[in-house]
Amino acid sequence: MIVYLACTVRGDRGGVLAGRAICERLEHHGHQVLTKHLLADEVEAAESRITEQEVFRRDMEWLSACDVLVAEASGSSYGVGFEVGYVLGRARTSGQRVVLLYDAARRGKVSRLITGNDDPACTTFGYQSIEELTEFVDKTLGAENIRETQG
Repeated sequence: MIVYLACTVRGDRGGVLAGRAICERLEHHGHQVLTKHLLADEVEAAESRITEQEVFRRDMEWLSACDVLVAEASGSSYGVGFEVGYVLGRARTSGQRVVLLYDAARRGKVSRLITGNDDPACTTFGYQSIEELTEFVDKTLGAENIRETQG
């Protein structure tokens, strides 16, 4: 499965450890994570080597190509919101899905558009710990579970 893992790049990077744990579990299950590079400590410097237009075109291509967008949405990010909205807006025709994940301890700071999302193409989960998060990823996006829901 092709996964677009959305996370904050320029804003609050407090969800990076969770993002890395999500990525590790997705790769463990054999999924391709298009945006793994966004989890690097020096991502802003690396991304600044290409133009803003190149970032936009590349990311739109990846968003169109992914099977599922997994968003670590604990931090405030216009980009993550844009990505989620883009995929959900086309989900009925594309068959794509969104999985929204956020740190439950930060619920009061997370947009209610995230915590209240009940779109049929979206699964939303507030996790209490990295262990609970990785268990949820295994249960929801593990290779055996993907086959059951797609097949």
